[in-house]
Amino acid sequence: MTFVPEPRVRPELSDTFGRVARDLRVSVTDRCNLRCTYCMPAEGLPWLPRPEMLDDDELVRVVGLFVSMGVTQVRLTGGEPLLRRSLVDVVGRIAALEPRPRIAMTTNGVGLARVAAPLAAAGLDRVNISLDTVDRDTFAQLTRRDRFDDVVAGLEAAAAAGLTPVKVNAVAMRGINDGVVADLLGWCLERGYHLRFIEQMPLDAQHAWAREQMITATELHAHLAERFELTPHAGSARGSAPAELYDVLEPATGRTGTVGIIASVTAPFCGACDRVRLTADGQVRNCLFAQGEVDLRGPLRDGASDDDLRTLINQEMWRKAAGHGIGKPSFHQPARPMSAIGG
Repeated sequence: MTFVPEPRVRPELSDTFGRVARDLRVSVTDRCNLRCTYCMPAEGLPWLPRPEMLDDDELVRVVGLFVSMGVTQVRLTGGEPLLRRSLVDVVGRIAALEPRPRIAMTTNGVGLARVAAPLAAAGLDRVNISLDTVDRDTFAQLTRRDRFDDVVAGLEAAAAAGLTPVKVNAVAMRGINDGVVADLLGWCLERGYHLRFIEQMPLDAQHAWAREQMITATELHAHLAERFELTPHAGSARGSAPAELYDVLEPATGRTGTVGIIASVTAPFCGACDRVRLTADGQVRNCLFAQGEVDLRGPLRDGASDDDLRTLINQEMWRKAAGHGIGKPSFHQPARPMSAIGG
């Protein structure tokens, strides 16, 4: 058999398992204005020095390279992306790329009320807002900040600006908010928000994650079924989407909607993964749990051509493993926490 080497630049972001990346997660900053207990310590983390972060021109250039290689959705993350002062301009420049990608953002919502309309006008299509509880005291306990009203205002502003469907991301934690997940779902149904529960993953800066402390997708389903009727959503094929969707009926009120459960740990969807990540300091990661990454910032600042950078991206995708391996003896939590990688 004749060996045929990989072309220097492949036309799409494929890996050795036949998966093709269409979804780029871009961390625009590692900074955050909350201190969620499952993400970082109370004192925070050492932030990246500004010169180590990609500036706006560099960021848009790299995103443009990914779009030229087949990426169709760009999700802006952090840290907290709203802390990047130039975010509205960055969104506008990404929206001007050809072909135009869909643009989403994952945010804690704290500063969203004041910029939701400008972001929508610049080209942002929709948002996911993190909210683990609708109990003010529990919110303050989890985030170590009294900013619940600001998040609620951010959700309302997102809906008013047309950043729909407005999605809420929630993590259930044993002994903290697992007993009130149904209250959060009811709250979201009442307001028309689309709730997505996510199993807690080993991505905390403290490396304190323990599987036995995690609320599983099966447990979540059981908690919700005590108050709601849940039936598998038949509206569309799941494809590469991480959430298993359920149609929801609340018999007591007649409210209906959907809820998603993302079982990243107990039922991983690695086989259909279409994601690739760019960190705020210009590193490409082929998986959230990857042990390695490739540097684009250095070559970019040294004058690398677009094809040179595409080659580095291709090579990183070619190293992508079959799965994250959580639960296997060989699994090691990545050195970077979620706040530094980007969600």
